[in-house]
Amino acid sequence: MSLIRTREESFINLNPLQTGGRTNAAVRVTAASYVDGYSVCDYCKGVLHLIEKPPICELTKQLAEFLNMDEARLTLGAREGKFEVMHTILSPGDAIVVDSNRHYTTYVAAECIGAKIYEVPNTGYPAYEILSSAYRQTFDEVIAQTGNPPKLALLTHVDGEYGNLVDAREVGQICQEYGVPFLLNTAYTAGRMEVKGKDLVADFIVVSAHKGFGVPGTIGVLATTEKWAERLFRKSVRYPKKDIELLGCTARSAAAACLITALPYVKERVKDWDEDVKKARWFVEQMEALGDIEQLGIKPTKHDLLRFKTPLFDKMAGQQRKRGYFLYYELEKRGITGIKPGQTAWFKLSTYGLTWEQVKYLFGAFEEIAKQG
Repeated sequence: MSLIRTREESFINLNPLQTGGRTNAAVRVTAASYVDGYSVCDYCKGVLHLIEKPPICELTKQLAEFLNMDEARLTLGAREGKFEVMHTILSPGDAIVVDSNRHYTTYVAAECIGAKIYEVPNTGYPAYEILSSAYRQTFDEVIAQTGNPPKLALLTHVDGEYGNLVDAREVGQICQEYGVPFLLNTAYTAGRMEVKGKDLVADFIVVSAHKGFGVPGTIGVLATTEKWAERLFRKSVRYPKKDIELLGCTARSAAAACLITALPYVKERVKDWDEDVKKARWFVEQMEALGDIEQLGIKPTKHDLLRFKTPLFDKMAGQQRKRGYFLYYELEKRGITGIKPGQTAWFKLSTYGLTWEQVKYLFGAFEEIAKQG
């Protein structure tokens, strides 16, 4: 069986999990060069972030600067970073406040710690918005029930369901007012748009580099301020070079080297973020003009991840031999993929990284399919 994958070369890929992780040619060359296991450890000095060849030591410094934080470490993804922060701050029974649009791994990580989880509700249909003021209300609820503010608050900067961008600075200021450490999950923002942690009053930032930095996975970044660095990155007594929360070393793979290659490119592409948002908004306007299609989430959208409610295509599916799969195959015939097979009542997609020509072709494909009904 062939395991050759040509999705990015052969199709316009709309999968929100993958659009920000597309690699460029230079990154692919690096990946091939470091494909062997532990290849980044040729010149290891005992811990990953101190390796000078390839210059991972310089990479972590640049990542901290790029995120406007004081120290950074590589992780195996945003989920590991969230757990490491929670494990540092929380004890069993401690209260943590998270947004209700959070990724499931946020909840699972808090469960693993044994924390008591309080959720900030969203506004419901159709925007499902997380209001910064709702954090204040949830903090007051925790205080009323426990007598103390929560030990940690987490915000999903942009969620993976609706693509809603939350005002992180406002949430950070509320956390500061209540004396609550603030953890910002930037899995769908860092690498796409500029994220300046201190400007957002964040104590901790977690990054999914394979979602937003155009590198092969799995790899992430955990960044913090000087206030928390010593505690978060505390060392083992027996092995004094090893960070306890990171279990010593994390991304010991080609992904670390690829992030070195990708970072200069990412620093440039975040400057184009406003144009990416314009493309997403144009696409939404055109899709809704077809009738019986509605974008869910904040309007106008502030992100490339889009969720549509699509009765138009669901009705068409009922008249098709392939039923719910007809839309997937119709798009595939037109060189488009990434929407889950079988979904017609609603679906998610991402326009990130597409040219205007591709975005217009994409809408044309949906328009053509819609006219078949």
